[in-house]
Amino acid sequence: MARRCELTGKGVLTGNNVSHAHNKTRRRFLPNLHDKALHSEALGRMVRLRVSANAIRTVERHGGLDAYLLKTSDDRLSQGARRIKRQVRTVLAANAAD
Repeated sequence: MARRCELTGKGVLTGNNVSHAHNKTRRRFLPNLHDKALHSEALGRMVRLRVSANAIRTVERHGGLDAYLLKTSDDRLSQGARRIKRQVRTVLAANAAD
């Protein structure tokens, strides 16, 4: 499983540990990922995603998972998030047609 947020695309960064003597050794900065169940209003169910803490705050700021997915471009989302986005679009289109 990749260390990448399914909603924001945030991943691992690399850098250096720098000691007091200014010795540099390589290190990895890992994203703060959580397995989280987010509620989709359109689908009427919980959706399990691996998201960063930053993404959880962003979803709340946009007004929920559905609003965030519809506003975000597909190239930033994972395959699973794109699938959920398609499902949300079809359900909202079906509700608008009724």
